[in-house]
Amino acid sequence: MKFLKNLYIIEMEYIILILSTLVILSVLMSKLGDNTGTPALLIFIAIGMITGSDVLGIIYFDNVKVTQYISVISLVVILFGGGLNTNWKYVKESSKSAAVLATLGVIITTFISGLFIHYIFELDIYYSLLIGSIISSTDAAAVFSILKGKNLKLKGSLKPLLELESGSNDPMAIFLTLTFIELILNPEFTIISFIIFLLSQIGLGVLAGLLFGKILLKFTNTFKFSYEAFYFILLLSSSFFIFSVTSLLNGSGYLAIYISGIILGSNYFIHKKSSIRFFEGFSWLAQIVMFITLGLFVFPSKIPEIFLPGIILAVILILIARPVSVFISLMFSKYSFKDKTFISWVGLRGAVPIILATFPMTNGIIGSDIIFNLIFFVVLTSVLIQGTTIPWFAKKLNLEDTSKDKIKSPLEFENNPDSNAKLIEFIVPFNSRITGKKILDLQLPENVLIVLICRNEIFFIPKGNTIIKEGDILQILMEKHQIQETVKLLN
Repeated sequence: MKFLKNLYIIEMEYIILILSTLVILSVLMSKLGDNTGTPALLIFIAIGMITGSDVLGIIYFDNVKVTQYISVISLVVILFGGGLNTNWKYVKESSKSAAVLATLGVIITTFISGLFIHYIFELDIYYSLLIGSIISSTDAAAVFSILKGKNLKLKGSLKPLLELESGSNDPMAIFLTLTFIELILNPEFTIISFIIFLLSQIGLGVLAGLLFGKILLKFTNTFKFSYEAFYFILLLSSSFFIFSVTSLLNGSGYLAIYISGIILGSNYFIHKKSSIRFFEGFSWLAQIVMFITLGLFVFPSKIPEIFLPGIILAVILILIARPVSVFISLMFSKYSFKDKTFISWVGLRGAVPIILATFPMTNGIIGSDIIFNLIFFVVLTSVLIQGTTIPWFAKKLNLEDTSKDKIKSPLEFENNPDSNAKLIEFIVPFNSRITGKKILDLQLPENVLIVLICRNEIFFIPKGNTIIKEGDILQILMEKHQIQETVKLLN
């Protein structure tokens, strides 16, 4: 018994060693991705594939259920974190267009891809539409990581549109995938069942997201915990609770957690900034684990047999299905031809299509292993071609916002609506009357303090004899009722 116990401990130590090494390697290799322009998620998948049984043979992994579980758990964290980092005021302008892309756009992509597959490869129509539905949605994890990882700033409302679309189009793709699986297994599946399922997924997903989001917001501001970490634990566990309850009620858990995250991100709650940082870190860990797992699940030796069909399908998706769906969906929107062209190109596929490709496996669909390998190849092609060229495309179409980034202050201050204190930024304009004056000569109102100055991108703590210069960014702490008076004085 003692020998068996020691053997178990050694095995656990090896497992922990291998997993931690893979995560560390992924983090370190992401720096190489930054230098070469390679999307981080492509690196994570490659590490999984190389470590797997077909290459180095360090880990043999072919468990479809475990792959689904890890991917779903990771997506919950990624979507909730993405919503938490989104302000409704920022995305409101794009919400209608994003909703059309997330529904009509996904349907158009499904049928165009499916019909091409049906006529080119002479595959059964339901099988063809099943493949079309699996690759129909853009992926939140891929879009979030590439837009943020490359620190790409876009003009107008393009970025919120792309993020909102990718975070909300999963329900339609899941719905269509499950529908065509049902049609393959049960040809008597009716159109009424089809409509009920769709309304249930989207309707309950939206309602649950709004309801649970407001309840969670109330909870975080009502309960005063002794430890800051308890707020992170509450948010993390609540995201899984919201997902599971909504899913059990036949609603879209993914849509619910994303909406809940947006509600929290659009309002003040205790320890908001530190919570956002926590989820940013945890979301990256989730992406690393998820994409390594998906890489492990793939057997590269099986890719060559689907290479040609994969290339054809990728071309259809990238150059035909996605652009047609975007231009039709945004026909009556404010977006220009260049905007629509760029939106078409940022139709990144990622984790969700790969996860959906495991559904036929768990449902016993004939040829499901070929479908999975085909989808995986298309996702890799999408990330490799589209993901690496997004910044170049933005520049060519003159859609990149070249204005300077807002300099991040070392001073962290949460503007609590219940507090009377307020921290504002004031940029000293050209020919300002305060230029060349010492702070003590400004005659600022009582309790108004210039706590930090940024000059030439360097922050320093000012003194009474510090001279104000043109272009200085002043961080000023004051009471709320003094804002108008202070700004008027400085101007």
